[in-house]
Amino acid sequence: MILTASFLTYPMLRTLSLRLHSAITGSYFSGAHSIVFVNCPNEQVARDIARAILNKKLAASVNILPKSSSLYFWKGEIEEATEILLLIKTKTSKVLMLSSYIRLVHPFEIPEVFSLPMDQGDVHYFKWLEEGMEED
Repeated sequence: MILTASFLTYPMLRTLSLRLHSAITGSYFSGAHSIVFVNCPNEQVARDIARAILNKKLAASVNILPKSSSLYFWKGEIEEATEILLLIKTKTSKVLMLSSYIRLVHPFEIPEVFSLPMDQGDVHYFKWLEEGMEED
């Protein structure tokens, strides 16, 4: 049991074991999917990024939320901006690749990119997410 637990501490081995278990049992394990949050300066940039990550199969679904006001520190000063929020649904195993891609295409010097694992949800929805990210 201790040997099995130590394998699960390595993210790649944990992901592979969870996928195998899910495939065999048809069940879902918490954390296999994540929601990635990304702020964009305007709706056009948000749409462009959303389409690009969907085309690259880095995500299965993106919500573009309307304008929000943001206040934040930037280079020692308080800044205020209007931003558009992307909620990106993806596999947790793709979060690093997705984050790297967003840094390449995003106009901000340091784009806001962070993720939260999906804890629970409808198994059919998670299956639909998986299908949306399958390579052709």
